[in-house]
Amino acid sequence: MKQAAFASVAIKTPRREEICAILNEPYDPDHWNDWRWQMRHRFTRLDQFEKLLDLTESERRGLSLASEKFSVAVTPQFAALIDPHDPDCPIRLQVVPQENELLVSPGDMTDPCGEDGASVVEGLVHRYPDRVLFLVLDTCAAYCRYCTRSRLVSQGELEPLGRRIEEALAYLEEHTEVRDVLLSGGDPLLMSDATLDKLLGRLRAIPHIEFLRIGTRIPGFLPQRITPELVAVLRKHRVWLSLHFCHVKELTPEVAEACDRLADGGIPLGCQTVLLKGVNDSAETLRDLFHGLLKLRVRPYYLYQCDPVLGTGHLRTSIETGLELMDQLRGHTTGYAVPTYVVDAPGGGGKVPMQKQTIAGYDDGVWHIRNWEGKTYSYVDPAER
Repeated sequence: MKQAAFASVAIKTPRREEICAILNEPYDPDHWNDWRWQMRHRFTRLDQFEKLLDLTESERRGLSLASEKFSVAVTPQFAALIDPHDPDCPIRLQVVPQENELLVSPGDMTDPCGEDGASVVEGLVHRYPDRVLFLVLDTCAAYCRYCTRSRLVSQGELEPLGRRIEEALAYLEEHTEVRDVLLSGGDPLLMSDATLDKLLGRLRAIPHIEFLRIGTRIPGFLPQRITPELVAVLRKHRVWLSLHFCHVKELTPEVAEACDRLADGGIPLGCQTVLLKGVNDSAETLRDLFHGLLKLRVRPYYLYQCDPVLGTGHLRTSIETGLELMDQLRGHTTGYAVPTYVVDAPGGGGKVPMQKQTIAGYDDGVWHIRNWEGKTYSYVDPAER
């Protein structure tokens, strides 16, 4: 495998042979680097995780009951990053269920972002004036335990795209105010190149649609999927990618190579990170992640307060924690490494930027502003003429 130019953030080589032995498969580099093989051999069952990890009782019960709440699936690629002996491993906390998922905390919601209420046709959410969310699949390469759409993803309730695409496209053609379409799900990059090419082509054929984005965690969960052919499709339709990474441990050589391929192909890359208790809730951890992303030419874009999805209370921090972390980042590192901290307002209020008050006061045309050190400065408005 080619060593990516910015792979200095990478961790040690994953334990591939051991992973394959657990799956009763001989290790074959060609198989490992085949994204379809990775999908066919995901970890989904308790007996597999018992061989992979020293399970805690909470994890064992969580895995036993997961089918009642939200499916479990972890690609061999991502499973190889999990520390088998550390229940607090930041990779492990993201994808291995715990018994706490069965607990409902105050404020928990089935649909915290209010997407169902803003759906204009099945799978098409129109909340903001000029943009829509298009849910094209309900499957992912692996399932984050804090998934905002756990009510929908992996549940088999979303109609296949082929049965609803004409209604969605008709809505978009009629609503000329829509200029921005975000494809999500599920993960759109699990579609075949041909299917994705056709879908993007039909969206591009609508004159008033100017901006196409795809939300994906594929480069981290399944970097083998980022093939030259896929990059050519994305480049052809001038697509932007919103990636998802939560910890620097995820930035492996394979991920670095995938990001290099995308960036070299002209695909703009941003990252949406979720603030998670025990995973990345320290300034040092976030700084390491954001610096690592910049090395891969991925711009940290949003730091999300974890949505209050049912059963995620054990993974959520307070907003005060998020504000304090942002204070420890802003001004202490390059601005490119500081994302916008946002709360997706529960109930469908959309993204609300969160920051401690930077305006200390205003007096007769003079603004008193507070910087990252807590010091106050004055800015005088220009005189009206």
